[in-house]
Amino acid sequence: MHIHILGICGTFMGGIAAIAKQAGFTVTGSDANVYPPMSDELRALGIKLHQGYDAKQLDIKPDLIVVGNVMKRGMPVIERMLNDDLPYVSGPQWLEEHYLKGRRVMAVSGTHGKTTTSSMLAWILEKNGLNPGFLIGGMPGNFSVSARSTPSPWFVIEADEYDCAFFDKRSKFVHYHPRALIINNIEYDHADIFENVGQIERQFHHLVRTVPSEGLIVAPSDDKCVDDALSMGCWTPVIRVGEGAELRGRALKPDCSRFEVLEKGIKACEVEFSCNGEYSMHNAIMAMACARYAGISLKESANALSSFVLPKRRMELKGTVNGVEVYDDFAHHPTAVRVTLHGLRERAGRDARVIAVFEPRSNSMKMGANADKLPQSFEDADEAFIYAPDGVRWNTDALNCGKIHVRHDLDSLIEDVAAKCAPGTKVLAMSNGSFGNFHQKLLQRLKDAN
Repeated sequence: MHIHILGICGTFMGGIAAIAKQAGFTVTGSDANVYPPMSDELRALGIKLHQGYDAKQLDIKPDLIVVGNVMKRGMPVIERMLNDDLPYVSGPQWLEEHYLKGRRVMAVSGTHGKTTTSSMLAWILEKNGLNPGFLIGGMPGNFSVSARSTPSPWFVIEADEYDCAFFDKRSKFVHYHPRALIINNIEYDHADIFENVGQIERQFHHLVRTVPSEGLIVAPSDDKCVDDALSMGCWTPVIRVGEGAELRGRALKPDCSRFEVLEKGIKACEVEFSCNGEYSMHNAIMAMACARYAGISLKESANALSSFVLPKRRMELKGTVNGVEVYDDFAHHPTAVRVTLHGLRERAGRDARVIAVFEPRSNSMKMGANADKLPQSFEDADEAFIYAPDGVRWNTDALNCGKIHVRHDLDSLIEDVAAKCAPGTKVLAMSNGSFGNFHQKLLQRLKDAN
């Protein structure tokens, strides 16, 4: 079968392309911006890429068109697809119908921590000889690819609640039919498609409905929104993680890079790894609990996590100049900003100087959803900068007081951050985009000042 993927260079659709090619399908695709590194990865797999969304690309007559959720009505290729009555599906539906059937899917969902937790779970399975396939929405540190197909029945997938396509407004994850499901947390996000958190909870309930009674759900013990979703109906055993739950962690180092796992109050194992922060400990225990569904003990999971490497753009050190460390992180929601900063603070110590730099780039943050929660997210920073270029549709200047500084120009942002950087400073830049190459520009500015 020849599939043609529209919007192929996104992480999710690029992952589908890689899996389909490895599974024996003929794969081509197009995107508005065909550029590295995804374009290089796809071409290395022998996938032909087309630049743009013109109608003529469909002259190749694929057997099926797989439509990414960046595609919209009015695009020439979409109008031809509909007018010519060509067969098409969304990416999640293609996975459901052509790849995931017969596999033992382990899905990792939640507002925060999906990429890290799914990377942890995939690595635990890998280190214990299960050779899992996976599709992860980032670049896992322990693998050279974000998606792969293997002969193993085990498949780990990052399960996103965003919608599927212009013609399928259900959350992607309803197509995955997992045997084991992690729900890390639920908060209000994706304000461009959800009006309130209740709508998001309803989508998670639809996901829960697909998990068999002989499967497993791993959920936190202290998340009201998760409880609300499960209270709508749950037919699957649930293991809780957190305070007062069957499984919980107890830090052995202040930054949680070493902790013990308690099962019903009794020490089950000890984990020491390269991650830090309570949120990393939480993610790890969620992955360990889920891995037991595949027959892997908590101790075996702990051994695997000792060699775990965080995915790209998760507290990634981009460089050090004159004693100033510059970190990159994907955090794009106030809660993620808060816990990421807290993790850095715990690792660096209370006396270290920490500067937070945040770009409200997600659709939700551009619209101002959760903006009222942003100031307290910077609690662990000595100084905080918000970069608000054109496209941010709320009054960010209202936050411009005290230790919070709002800037609308990238060059002035770099100058002002550099001026605050004494030796020993930790700069944490957070965005779900490229941030205008802020990290390298700041490092170069610091070098020039030497």
